[in-house]
Amino acid sequence: MDKNALRTLSYGLYIVSSFKGDKMNGQIANTVIQTTSKPYTIAVAINKENLTHECMTASGVFSVSVLSIDAAMKLIGTFGFKCGRDIDKFADLKYKIGVTKAPIVLEDSLACLEAKIIDKIDLSTHTIFVGEVVEAEVLAKGEPMTYAYYHNVKGGKTPQKAASFIEEAVKAGPKKEKSMFRYVCSICGYTYDPATGDPGNGVPPGTPFEDLPADWACPICGASKDKFDRE
Repeated sequence: MDKNALRTLSYGLYIVSSFKGDKMNGQIANTVIQTTSKPYTIAVAINKENLTHECMTASGVFSVSVLSIDAAMKLIGTFGFKCGRDIDKFADLKYKIGVTKAPIVLEDSLACLEAKIIDKIDLSTHTIFVGEVVEAEVLAKGEPMTYAYYHNVKGGKTPQKAASFIEEAVKAGPKKEKSMFRYVCSICGYTYDPATGDPGNGVPPGTPFEDLPADWACPICGASKDKFDRE
């Protein structure tokens, strides 16, 4: 079977959020689709191990924030590669509480929807939640991010727990000088390239990975240097 055929399927990029008691959580998802128009319903596949799955099951509601192509990779890293059991993903973030009481991410979002869960489909590792839309709002003008744009333009990776994750074979690259080796974060897939450095964190172009400060961390998910592997 050629797994590359699966990569031709089209997706968007969204933040799906919910709550359990006073605990809020959200995650990146690319499997949100509209399923019917009378009534308006949407569906999303969520990994059973994720805290968001636990929140959706407990509250019976969820929200969807449609991300813009200008969405910051740090935002995607927080909701896509960090666990809500360890951090508060909504800290220092622009959001609001919707009519369903689910949190809605407003930062870098073009639109938002809220849904009441009316059905669930068990898919072994994931659950498909089907929700009836009870509220929807356009937040800003812009172009929504597609999963292809996230991968091809922003250089994003797919989390292992994502419904669309496809394991890739590791390819051996040509030998390079020490200063030209690139390093890949084993947590989120961010690639540190010495040629470009990390100017946003004070690392100028031309800085070898070995010369990065000991406390330098992945700008996407915050992983430490020891979580990086040479490409």
